[in-house]
Amino acid sequence: MTLASTGKAAQSVEESETDNSPIDIETISSHTDAVLGLPMGTTTRAVMDRHLPGIAKELNRLLGEDLGADDDREVRDLVREGTRLIDLTNRPNAETPTFGTYIYLREIALLTRRLLWIYTERNGLSAP
Repeated sequence: MTLASTGKAAQSVEESETDNSPIDIETISSHTDAVLGLPMGTTTRAVMDRHLPGIAKELNRLLGEDLGADDDREVRDLVREGTRLIDLTNRPNAETPTFGTYIYLREIALLTRRLLWIYTERNGLSAP
């Protein structure tokens, strides 16, 4: 898929994690599969750190969609949890132990996968 440049040279973290392009179901599904497939005992911190920005961006984009949180308490709870997870103050940093980063990545990938399913169901799309 080819995307056109927006012409923006510099963006804040929040701006770079939200854009107006359509949700790419296959890409998000593939990325969550990759993250959930990382073996705990052999995955390095560098590999985890490479996945972190992308999976957070994908979750943030899903949180910006109408997932029906106004009408469904369970979806509202998932959105609340997602908002908490992507908050920069809750993300792993250099001081976070590798195991903590691993657990965070799994949590964010699982939640992203759940919200992606809700998004596809709500929009009549086929889930990957």
